[in-house]
Amino acid sequence: MKKKLKIDIVSDVVCLWCAIGYKRLERAIDELGVQDQVEIEWQPFQLNPHMPPEGQNITEHIAEKYGSTLEQQKESRQNMTDIGEELGFKFDYFDEMRMANTFDAHILLEYAKDFGKQTDLKMRLMNSFFGKRKDVSDRTVLKQALLDVGLNADEGLAKLDNEEARTEVRSQQGYWQQLGIRSVPTIVFNRKSAVTGAQPIDTLKQVLSELISE
Repeated sequence: MKKKLKIDIVSDVVCLWCAIGYKRLERAIDELGVQDQVEIEWQPFQLNPHMPPEGQNITEHIAEKYGSTLEQQKESRQNMTDIGEELGFKFDYFDEMRMANTFDAHILLEYAKDFGKQTDLKMRLMNSFFGKRKDVSDRTVLKQALLDVGLNADEGLAKLDNEEARTEVRSQQGYWQQLGIRSVPTIVFNRKSAVTGAQPIDTLKQVLSELISE
């Protein structure tokens, strides 16, 4: 039996280009018809590791972090909404939208991996944040996401206060940072080569075709 192509996606739950990057990768995999020849694993990365529990208004946050004006942000949001629509992903920006701390979400994604539900949970959380106006640091929201994908919510939430589980996520984050990953999404193939950013579908198809045929 031919070995599957291992794809590690280093990303954050509140990263808009990570959502776009994955939807393009998904489209590339579907168009090539190689769903059974790839294995995807999500790896943790926090865009804002020091984000306080209450989060920060997203307009303020983008202005502070990137120096973007309100006009630039409006233009960018419209652009993202249009791109998302083409890929079947909803961006619903609103005035009170807040950037969230995502550490707990990453713990649950690590938990979901053991049950083959990582991608389901990742997309549920991304959809909750970008499309349903939900705070993905809120345990009620996290509990619902676990239930929605058929996981044991009590068992999953218990991991959030488990020091071993927290240390594991910190260790994973450190591993990818030591490899030089500073921006997301970074899509790593068989832990040998990688592409960064939300690459075009055709580029991803070419990369996948070459690696699968090797």
